[in-house]
Order: sequence, then C-alpha cells, then structure tokens
Amino acid sequence: MRIAQIAPLTESVPPRLYGGIERVVSFLTEELVSLGHDVTLFASGDSITKARLVAGWPCALRLDPSIRDALAPHVAMIDRVYRMADSFDVVHLHTDYWSFPLFSRQPTPVVATLHGRLDLPELAAVYASFPRVLLVSISNAQREPLPALSFARTIHHGIPRNLLTPQPVSQQYLAFLGRISPEKGVVQAIRIAGRAGLRLKIAAKVDRADQSYHEQQINPLIQASPWVEFIGEIDDADKADFLSGAHALLFPIDWPEPFGLAMVESMACGTPVIGFNRGAVPEVIDHGLTGFVVDNEAGALAALTCLGQLSRPAVRQRFEERFTAERMANDYLSLYRTLAVPAEPSQQLV
Repeated sequence: MRIAQIAPLTESVPPRLYGGIERVVSFLTEELVSLGHDVTLFASGDSITKARLVAGWPCALRLDPSIRDALAPHVAMIDRVYRMADSFDVVHLHTDYWSFPLFSRQPTPVVATLHGRLDLPELAAVYASFPRVLLVSISNAQREPLPALSFARTIHHGIPRNLLTPQPVSQQYLAFLGRISPEKGVVQAIRIAGRAGLRLKIAAKVDRADQSYHEQQINPLIQASPWVEFIGEIDDADKADFLSGAHALLFPIDWPEPFGLAMVESMACGTPVIGFNRGAVPEVIDHGLTGFVVDNEAGALAALTCLGQLSRPAVRQRFEERFTAERMANDYLSLYRTLAVPAEPSQQLV
C-alpha cells in the first residue's frame, strides 16, 4: 500500500529525547516499511527513517530558536500533503483536528489518530464537524468524553520488540519517567518513595510551559528530599538500564491519560508499573500481572509491598503479547485495507 504518515513538527521522528507522538509515528512508520509498504513520512528534516521523507521544516521546531510561530510550518506542510493526497492509498494524520478542514474535503481515505485528551469542552463541536474523518483512539478510556464521534477503532501503541529489553542489573530504586508537570504526578511519586523508604530516580523532560512549575515547586522539593535523584531527559539508549534497575515504575497521574507509553517501556524491561486508576492505566496494566492499579498514594505504598508476587519475566512476556510495534502496525494495516480503494494492477504495491 501507498501510505502517508503525517507527524507533528515539534520533535524529529524519532525524537532525540522525549516525544510521545513522534516516537509512536516512528515505530509505526518503520514497521510498515519493514512489512514491504511504500510509506512517505511528512516530518521535520532531521528525522531518521527508512521511509521516503518529505521535510516540513529543516529541523524539529523545539530545537530551532528562530521559530516564533510554530503553527506556520505545520500549515505549509499540511497543504503540501493535501496537494499530494491522490498519490496515496491512505493518509494517516497524527496532527490533531486543525488539519481536518482540508482532509474532510478530498477523496483519498483519511485516518486520524487522536493522541491527546478529549475531555475539554471546546473539542466536542470541532470533532463533530468532520464526520468524514475516521478517528482512531489510543485507548477506550480516551473515548469516554466523546463516545458519539466517528471512531473507527481503538489501537493501542506499541514499541519495537527489541528496542528495550531486561538488563542484568540489580533493582535499587523506584523510577519516574516522562514529563515534569502537575498532571504527571511527580510530587506524588516523591512522597510515595519517601514514605516507603526507597530511593527515587526521576528521568523527565521539563517543557517550557512547565519551567516555572519545575523551578518553583519541583526543584525545591527535590533539593529537600535526599532520597530523590533528578536525571533529566534520557533517550532509548539509557532507558533499558534505567528501567531495569527499578523495583517499579511509579505512574501516579492525576489526569485522564490517553495512553501512557512509559508504562509499556517499563514492561518491555520486565519492570512492573504502579499506576493510579486514571485514564488508560487500567487498560495498559494487567493488575496483579504487570503491576498494580491503585487509587491513591496509600494504595501505591501497599502495592510496593506486593512486588515480590510478580514475575519480571512474565511482565516482559505480557509486553510481547500486547504492546509490540508489529502488533500495532498490523492493526493499522487492517484498518487501512478496509478504507483504501485498490489501485490499478500496474500500480499495485505490496
């Protein structure tokens, strides 16, 4: 099939460090190429891919200090995709709703994966305005605020089978992986580790929007908490050792998390997850097998005492069963094939 993947330009594909959407787009794109499909990736020019790359901007916008209006390069890229749309069997958008006015008015089948939260009141009208754009949710929980929308199906994220694997290291701390922001629960993670008498290592990105929160609330708390070590952003090369060395990943979120890729990355390393019962957490964690779904900090403390009941090889096995990039790509291919109009015999690809 001839497939267009449209990524945000904020980060490269894959991102150098943190970047959930761009990371998933990379995993999906490379897996589709390995399965023999003709894939064109619209992304920043510093992206690395085996697909055909069409650059929407020379480098990731987050790393370009000259950028003052991040929307402008996205609009130009979306227009370019629109003008090329008839050369694809399917256009797959990962760029949110603002590209829908164009792509709801052309004949090439369009699929849009929604990567963000849907519980904001202003979203209902905008998504309902474009029923011709088929939507993919990344968890069933993500759909709950807007169940009447034109969802084609739910497809959970996946990562390459051997990207992260269990490492032969001893477990000496609890881990927090992701982003420093109020909804991610880093304060709760610090409190849980402190009350449990365990060390906590925080590997997290600080967005510009959260810089003040980090400087005014999190950094002073870290300085006052001798059991906490702040590492900062880490890449995939560092994640396997980081996660393998943890007793568990703490995921004490306080928002309707649409998916939570860090949980899958932890499971790939055989490390169980203790997550708060919000958003997609109960869909991703198999309670009592790959971790524990708890309601609060007291529940997390109780779960820490039960970690010995879990098998780290079983955590890894469950990851292989549920959350590989190969499974994700095949799920999307099944959807693409229900939408795409077969090409003429002379034009057909694998």
